[in-house]
Amino acid sequence: MLQDLILTATAAAPAAGGSSNNAEALQQMGFSHMIQNFDVVGYVVFVTLVIMSIGSWWYTVVNAINNGRITSNADRVVDTFWSIKNPREAKQFLEEQKPSEPFSKIALDSIEAASHQEGNALAQSLSKSEFVDRALRQAVTRESANMENGLTWLATVGATAPFVGLLGTVWGIYHALIRIGATGQASIDAVAGPVGEALIMTAFGLFVAIPAVLAYNAFNRSNRNTYAKFDTFAHDLHDFFATGSRVGNK
Repeated sequence: MLQDLILTATAAAPAAGGSSNNAEALQQMGFSHMIQNFDVVGYVVFVTLVIMSIGSWWYTVVNAINNGRITSNADRVVDTFWSIKNPREAKQFLEEQKPSEPFSKIALDSIEAASHQEGNALAQSLSKSEFVDRALRQAVTRESANMENGLTWLATVGATAPFVGLLGTVWGIYHALIRIGATGQASIDAVAGPVGEALIMTAFGLFVAIPAVLAYNAFNRSNRNTYAKFDTFAHDLHDFFATGSRVGNK
């Protein structure tokens, strides 16, 4: 009986030690442990991803609000403009919408071009149709460019954030290898911390990149629809100022 108790205690001792080591290893794989044990490269990678994420969410929210407002007001502004028969009232309506509404800016530019066509040195060498067309092209280009604000940032983050996270991963694995070489053993408690940090940085890079890619694709699709409306409205304005009526509409 005594011999059995001794054998049981001997077998239990390593098991308890192994359980303690495993618990310590799991604790080293936490986010707080990663922050506390960053070196210079780790901090640079982490701060870069944080800045990328903040910028991406900022542009996502701002563009979502702007695009939603433009889309919801587009038909109202265009229909109201064409329904007003008095040119002075139409211009006053557009000026009230102008600060944040691109369709009103495009219409106002065409009105200004048509009203200044006479007596202008450049206009004397151009027909009224060409002069208005020139103003409309510039207005559409300007407003289209304004709607692309932040898309370059989203595209850049979506393309580079996974690789920035991967840099953190490689650096964490590098530290794991150094620890293995220093301790002479590849036990889980020796490498859990660096490997855990590496996995967290990989996940963080994907967490930053995926929303940026989704937002970029969504805004690109939304902007294409708005650009098509810009072109349609610009063509109608050009026809109106060139012929005196909106061609194809009664």
